Amino acid sequence: MKTVGFIGLGHMGRPMAQNLIKAGYELHVYDLSAASVSALVTHGAKGASSAAEAASNSDVIITMLPEGAHVRDVYLGSNTVLSIAKSGALLIDCSTIDVETSRFVHTEADTKGFEMLDAPVSGGVKGAEDGTLTFMVGGRAAAFEQAKPLLEVMGAKVVHVGSAGNGQAVKICNNMVLGISMIGVSEAFNLGEALGLSRQNLFDIMSTSSAQCWSLNSYAPVPDVVPTSPANHNYEPGFSSAMMLKDLKLAEKASKDVAKSSPLGHSACELYENFCNSGGNQKDFSAVIKFLQNL
Repeated sequence: MKTVGFIGLGHMGRPMAQNLIKAGYELHVYDLSAASVSALVTHGAKGASSAAEAASNSDVIITMLPEGAHVRDVYLGSNTVLSIAKSGALLIDCSTIDVETSRFVHTEADTKGFEMLDAPVSGGVKGAEDGTLTFMVGGRAAAFEQAKPLLEVMGAKVVHVGSAGNGQAVKICNNMVLGISMIGVSEAFNLGEALGLSRQNLFDIMSTSSAQCWSLNSYAPVPDVVPTSPANHNYEPGFSSAMMLKDLKLAEKASKDVAKSSPLGHSACELYENFCNSGGNQKDFSAVIKFLQNL
């Protein structure tokens, strides 16, 4: 399993592909951006002029695309992945998309005799660069075992979470919690500052008591308390507010599809939508603290 077709070379896809090249995989890469393809070619990849070309000679095909509609376009129809991939190819979609689309594409792949996994990631751009991503993988166990060595090149944690679409389901549940918790942590810092508390004192207490969570301990939305926080760099995105809004909308859609109430998820989605509409869409999602300060 040394030949990989990699489709989608954005902020996450490019470093993921680079790590595969470093590990000795032969990559055939494609992106709508010719510059992105050229950048990977300089690292040793072979450039393709279309997604179909990238897929046609590959043992494994990985996609990292922005939306469910893009995943449908790349996999389905004429002269696309499912019509061009060679027999026995393993398909891995690392995009974060809606569960419904993921399961539909899985079914179409199955009818054509292909094993497919949905394997969205957590860890942001830095995790992609460092090869420390977490993969949440849905699909058949045998396909997971086949893909695991390859995924472990790009990630520090690779977890099989069940059947088709379950990777997407875990990802949107995780990120709903992340969005909600970041809002809560931000509100606490804003309130503490208004009450005359120092950021450091507040962090020292909350991070070792019942308020501790990833949004606080690893990603505190205020400067000078957590060295790796984007707050120290004017909230340049590790994970943008636009991406958080996308994931919260996916969670809200899923909640409606299965008739499960998620009032905090809904409120978080509304708040991030307002923040993005006010110009915060390309800031890190932790910059929501600045938006909250001005409400």
